Amino acid sequence: MRILVDANVPGAEACFGPLGELERRPGREIDAAALQDIDVLVIRSITRLDAATLDAAVARGSRLRFVGTCTIGTDHVDQAALARHGIAFASAPGCNAEAVVDFVLGSLLTLAERQGWRLAERRVGIVGVGNVGGRLQARLRAIGIACLACDPPRAEREGSEGFATLDTLIDECDVLCLHTPLVREGPHATHHLLDAQRIAELAPGTLLLNAGRGDCVDGAAMRQRLSGSGDITAVLDVWEGEPAIDPALRDLAAIATPHIAGHSLDGKLRGTHQIYTALCRHLGLPARLGLDDLLPQSPVSRLVLEGGLDAEETLRLCLRAVYDVRRDHDSLLRESRRLGMVAGFDACRANYPLRRELSTLTLELGEAASAHAAWLQGAGLRLA
Repeated sequence: MRILVDANVPGAEACFGPLGELERRPGREIDAAALQDIDVLVIRSITRLDAATLDAAVARGSRLRFVGTCTIGTDHVDQAALARHGIAFASAPGCNAEAVVDFVLGSLLTLAERQGWRLAERRVGIVGVGNVGGRLQARLRAIGIACLACDPPRAEREGSEGFATLDTLIDECDVLCLHTPLVREGPHATHHLLDAQRIAELAPGTLLLNAGRGDCVDGAAMRQRLSGSGDITAVLDVWEGEPAIDPALRDLAAIATPHIAGHSLDGKLRGTHQIYTALCRHLGLPARLGLDDLLPQSPVSRLVLEGGLDAEETLRLCLRAVYDVRRDHDSLLRESRRLGMVAGFDACRANYPLRRELSTLTLELGEAASAHAAWLQGAGLRLA
């Protein structure tokens, strides 16, 4: 059995090597020709597996019978085309959700420090309350941050209680966090969910953070609002046209990162392991490798705090001990200017440095800092 795996999927040798002959290839180079002699394909979101690619691969005599994407999102895979050709499919829901929440908290606390406000004073609107948005909502509420949630599909299934409309969030929230999948058609389409009209309606001082899908925001309208009045703030991890993103919008975003919100080592290995277990089920084999077998010791596993900082300052310090979002912002600017946008964007992702999740850090609080214990635990830290 031949198994083709995206070159940036970690842990592939340990997971898939014992199951067959392993081949690695950069995700953007996986096309119909690459699939000709492949039985199993393991990809990430940069590989687009559409009907035309699959039809061409089958016409070439491809043996492909299983596709797994080590990602939460699945809009890069035409699942109907897979089913039509009798090819099994698996994704990794929730694999990097905690990492994305770390990214959101790190971004908000960085901008609070930079702009001189406090997170506790803000009301956050979460658009899309699935694996990521639900975890973000839980952590924010655990530390006393006021939240509103917008998720029309869930409201339709579960009832409207606990959910608000997007227009209500725009009217009432200081921060909007987008965590929606890309849906192009139907009653709950999210393509350009924030279109020119809604972007124009954002109140001065609003912070918009998009860590869902780039096409959910009208990039041209966002660029116009930021370059015109310049009275809102944007944190953008996802973009229209990736990797050929708009350099003007990149420069206008307060934090601009190359689609890496979920790129923790923990999240990546969790995604690899989820696809490994799905493939084992497909093959009727036992999954002999556990996630703990893949995860290394965290470089910073313990901090001791004696006091002198308030709760937000403490959380900011702890987040930066394991992940500093400013590094990724600086990397995208530097590499895209050095190599050009497309090559620089991809280089940032391909050469992404080691990053762990907040939950890998254990915090020991001295007596003077112990008053923050419940607040910090709610934010996602482990306490000794």
